[in-house]
Amino acid sequence: MIATDTNILVYAHRSDSTFHQAAAATIRELAEGRAPWAIPWPCLREFYSVCTHPRIFDPPSTPEQACAQIGAWLSSPSSTVLGEGSAHWDWLHGLLLDAQVRGPLVHDAAIAALCLAHGVSELWSVDRDFSRFPALRVRNPMR
Repeated sequence: MIATDTNILVYAHRSDSTFHQAAAATIRELAEGRAPWAIPWPCLREFYSVCTHPRIFDPPSTPEQACAQIGAWLSSPSSTVLGEGSAHWDWLHGLLLDAQVRGPLVHDAAIAALCLAHGVSELWSVDRDFSRFPALRVRNPMR
């Protein structure tokens, strides 16, 4: 199963992004395909936060636009949302210690832990910080 990181979601949603066309095509391919794909809950929350933030986008997406976009992704029959279960701490604990994670990288470690706990085969992201977690295969679909 493929999971998508926040940055791919933001690029797909924001038509003013340099990477919009490529990201939108990538997400559309996942959403319209039969293969299962996933979005970690932290990525959905971060997507909403980034897209509606007036210091990041001028104008920002409205709450209604951001929620409608999330709803569209979640309505894909092949999509699933990755949430924290009973194994999450075991995965997160290991990643935090192995990669000596501190500060804001905890967010990325939590996403990696969710993906690993749910058997994600590949995370699509343009964030190189995920390279700190070699157990998770990461690919930049924008290349």
